[in-house]
Amino acid sequence: MNDFWVTILDFCQVTTSKVGKQLMLDFGQVQADQKADGSLVTKADKWADQEIRNAISSQFTEHGILSEESDQTFPGKEWCWVIDPLDGTTNFARGIPIWGISIGLLYQGTPIFGYVHVPPLNQTFHGFLPGYSGVETPTGAFLNNHPIRTSKDDVSGNHFFNLCSRSTGIIQPGFPCKLRMLGVASYNFLTVATGAVLGGVEATPKVWDIAGAWVILQAAGGCWISLKNQPFPLISGTDYSNIPFPTMVVSNAQMESVFTPFLTGVKL
Repeated sequence: MNDFWVTILDFCQVTTSKVGKQLMLDFGQVQADQKADGSLVTKADKWADQEIRNAISSQFTEHGILSEESDQTFPGKEWCWVIDPLDGTTNFARGIPIWGISIGLLYQGTPIFGYVHVPPLNQTFHGFLPGYSGVETPTGAFLNNHPIRTSKDDVSGNHFFNLCSRSTGIIQPGFPCKLRMLGVASYNFLTVATGAVLGGVEATPKVWDIAGAWVILQAAGGCWISLKNQPFPLISGTDYSNIPFPTMVVSNAQMESVFTPFLTGVKL
């Protein structure tokens, strides 16, 4: 791995570890407020956002930043960080231990590196997608620095498929897997990357929900299926605060035909 990626990995590890330690102290202890779009936000979200943005601005002065809690317009910089400082705020505020810090590093509007730290579970994911930039980029997806791959299993009633709260219309007679709802878009997709789950649907994720997981899921061998808008590359000057990217992910391309017929009940 070249020095550029060593620097990026070290930065993400140090920054998310620091932020994650403070978030663990606030976990389940803070009051949540409702934003205009109906989602929740806490003072912990805002603090984490400021800490991560300050760290990026200090070390990568030429890079842009796109964040759920502040800068929501893509600046069009060659390199740009997309951050969700606290993915799973509702879980966080209610004391449910599935939430994380999600980061994607984009080159010319397309993620080539993803990093997701899940403090309550002691899990850290990262991955690389070469071929989208002129920089020599490693390959692979990792959980706690161990390589991960999606499942090669056939569909069965003893396998899992993940939903979000807005995609329950997929539940129809004959659905072939057990269903789970984790409450965190990035972790929904990452469980597919690890092979624990065969697929998942998110009806309304925003770009900061998916930028990091988009890389890791595909680097692990999974298939990303955009159900409406293609998320990447991002467009310079576009405000992404109200643009959802409905998505289905599956462990391999052959699974798409199995689950697609059930999407008719999902409002996109």
